[in-house]
Amino acid sequence: MTGAPASTPNWLTAGEALARIAEGRLTARGLMQACLERWRDRDAVVRAWTHLDPEAALARAEHARPGPLQGLPVGVKDIIATAEMPTSLNSPHFQDHWPNVDAAAVAILRQAGAVMMGKNDTVEFAVNGRRAATTNPHDPTRTPGGSSSGSAAAVADGQVPVALGTQTGGSVIRPASYCGVYAIKPTWNLVSHEGFKVCAASFDTLGWYARSAADLDLLAEVFGIEALPAPATLRAARIAICRSPVWDKAEPATIAAMAEAEARLRAAGAELTMLDLPPTFDGLTEAHRIVMQAEMRTSFLAEYRRLGDALYPELVGILKNERGESRADLLAALDLAAACRAKFDRLARPFDAVLTPSTPGEAPEGPENTGAATFNRIWTLLHMPCVNVPGLIGPQGLPVGLTLTGPRYTDRRLIAIAGQLGALLAERHPARKGPVPAT
Repeated sequence: MTGAPASTPNWLTAGEALARIAEGRLTARGLMQACLERWRDRDAVVRAWTHLDPEAALARAEHARPGPLQGLPVGVKDIIATAEMPTSLNSPHFQDHWPNVDAAAVAILRQAGAVMMGKNDTVEFAVNGRRAATTNPHDPTRTPGGSSSGSAAAVADGQVPVALGTQTGGSVIRPASYCGVYAIKPTWNLVSHEGFKVCAASFDTLGWYARSAADLDLLAEVFGIEALPAPATLRAARIAICRSPVWDKAEPATIAAMAEAEARLRAAGAELTMLDLPPTFDGLTEAHRIVMQAEMRTSFLAEYRRLGDALYPELVGILKNERGESRADLLAALDLAAACRAKFDRLARPFDAVLTPSTPGEAPEGPENTGAATFNRIWTLLHMPCVNVPGLIGPQGLPVGLTLTGPRYTDRRLIAIAGQLGALLAERHPARKGPVPAT
């Protein structure tokens, strides 16, 4: 990411910034001030935040707790509860909502010394309905993706080093691909989802964004995720190439990105294997929809009884079960998911990572089209960890990310390989569009 001098503190990775703070070469206030200056320069264009109080953010930075993240600014998706900030869910029905409690993930980060900078914009309820006001920092006519729109864009634009998001379908990985940053959707329930708005409880996963794989790992350590051995270099890595059952939805940008990554991995000496999923996996996209919508009828029951048809029409249709799906349909979808989880764990176990698309292609135009979770739903349903790896550029000069996945609970091995792959993909790439420079 470019767009500002690399020496300015807001463009440091989290690890770099924390090292400077520990050495006395940077203060937590100075880091926060640099992030706020970037926000002031760019907010009229990027619009990544629903709530940001500069004086409060500076005060929190000055009084950050000691710990491994002392003084690190963090953006928080605005469906995640924060004690001293509103949590609006980007819904007209929750504009004055102050939970007065921290979500578990926020509390853990605070205990480690991190500073919550503000709340990042999101699609309404992180589902659908009202879109985030956020634009793609590489091209304001393009979407940043959804639903974690502001979280991905703020990190990509140098407004904050790391940010929290959530994923029910593709809401962490898709924005990361469109905005050109690293992100992880961990193994389901590996990080507590206590304290953010539930959509589908058996899918919802808290994830995070950063400008380096090392920063993803920094937060993984704080969240207590177990470290695993990983190949020291890609030459020793066993990588499966999985185009997945929805490969026919891939656009030229993603087709080219997968081919480029495969070629570079092969040249680097990685051992590559094509992994075609069995026909039973073909039904997973539809199974994801059935389970998600059934669980939404539980998680949004209170809102529906209070607000009824005042909720946005698509949500109302789901809550009324206008498709008429039965309990038998739900059980069949759940049974398919359970069987395929165990099956994929076995299929992926011989490999260090599985490479698969993150998105159909580059970020679409227009604020209403946040892109499709086509290539994400399968892995979210299966509870697999996913890491978006940036570094490649599509024909429109916009980022195209790729996903590393693998068996459940291999999160930190995937992060380690993502760092190596990201460095490889970033080599010799064409001139890219960075976030627009501040004026």
